[in-house]
Amino acid sequence: MSGYLQQRWEELGRFDRHLQLLLLALLAIGFVAMTSASVEHAASRYDDAFFFAKRYFFHFSLAFVLSVVMYLTPVDLWERTGWLWLLLGFVLLALVLIPGVGKEVNGSRRWLGVGPLTLQASEFVKLCVIFYLAGYLVRRRDEVRQSWSGFVKPMALLFAVTLLLMLEPDFGATVVTAGTAFVMIFLGGVKLGQFLLVILSCVAGAVAMVIFEPYRMKRLTAFTDPWADQFNTGYQLTQSLIAFGRGQISGVGLGNSVQKLFYLPEAHTDFVYAIFAEEFGIIGSLLVLVLFAGLVGRILFIGRYAEMMGKQFHAFVAYGIAVMISGQAFINMGVNTGLLPTKGLTLPFFSYGGSSLIVCMAMVSLVARIELECRRQDGR
Repeated sequence: MSGYLQQRWEELGRFDRHLQLLLLALLAIGFVAMTSASVEHAASRYDDAFFFAKRYFFHFSLAFVLSVVMYLTPVDLWERTGWLWLLLGFVLLALVLIPGVGKEVNGSRRWLGVGPLTLQASEFVKLCVIFYLAGYLVRRRDEVRQSWSGFVKPMALLFAVTLLLMLEPDFGATVVTAGTAFVMIFLGGVKLGQFLLVILSCVAGAVAMVIFEPYRMKRLTAFTDPWADQFNTGYQLTQSLIAFGRGQISGVGLGNSVQKLFYLPEAHTDFVYAIFAEEFGIIGSLLVLVLFAGLVGRILFIGRYAEMMGKQFHAFVAYGIAVMISGQAFINMGVNTGLLPTKGLTLPFFSYGGSSLIVCMAMVSLVARIELECRRQDGR
């Protein structure tokens, strides 16, 4: 038993240093940004300025434990049980739709209450989809590349997942999950004609969902000219842009944001990046961009390393995680800066949200495990 524990301890000591430093930097800056953005809201609503900071630390503790478990678990286990995780994902998405089981907030039913925790099912489903697709692309590699059936099967499952996500509704999670799946399937070698046909169909479907849902159409029109209706549909975006404008080069200083004083609603969640930009300016904003670029670049490098070692499942998982994190960060930052229409999606490691923090930390630890197993095979 002591030998087993010593081996596990040695494995923890070999956690990829690049990933470790990038993750620690994002977590530290994210904690400061979220705490600063939330103090006024927390003091007003809960009579405790550090309510959200304490909750963040609680979620971080759970995320740390899960991350250690993910790092110490052989990747082969996830490959063998990929179908089981997909089934679990369907169960979670179905449970949130059941009245009395799923919790409804602001018209959306996305959360499950588990004791003191409120978990967002879609966050965990993202990882379930990556596991299943990575295993499928390895098992059915020739079928995916040579016939329609190999392409249609995962598309049918993906359609079922996105349908359940849209019933919540959670358009942001739908876009990120579907986008990640498409990239993984493309990397799996699907024929370009088939891929483009499905992409065009999805784009047409997304356009239809925007056109036939009044609130989405309002968000789109507000995005194109937020100042035309700055006190209604364009309110969040205009307030976010004001935050960026006030930040200028070096920012107004930590804790000195004006926009977080109830001008920008729920600033500690979807718009935490705007508050950070106000307090730390373009210098701080670019630093966050560089850290995310470094993290995603390192994950892609490890994915390529796994591919060179002949570990196809490991590679697909790493690629999927890189796309998932980068896509979510890009959408959140794009919304904050007015590059994309307003859509509720957390910024990994920054926005307040226990499920997002737990899943993102678990993903990075899984990539570190992939790097460890590749390094072992390479004799290093």
